[in-house]
Amino acid sequence: MKYKATVTIKLKKGVLNPEGRTIKRALEFLGYEVEDVNTYKMIDLILNGESEEEVYKKVEEMCQKLLANPVIHDYRIKVERL
Repeated sequence: MKYKATVTIKLKKGVLNPEGRTIKRALEFLGYEVEDVNTYKMIDLILNGESEEEVYKKVEEMCQKLLANPVIHDYRIKVERL
């Protein structure tokens, strides 16, 4: 079966986010009042598997090995059948 896995990766709490800080300053420069800006990375993967659980485990392994840095990132995985 074919599945779509969406991985959302964000910086852990307390890790500096220079991209978010830059966006916040730019928005304030344009006259917008913004309290905080957080940036996320979202990755969509299309893959085959026998079950949602199998696909979830594969994607979690991908996150641990390549997609996310466990020292500075938290991630969330969502799997849906296509």
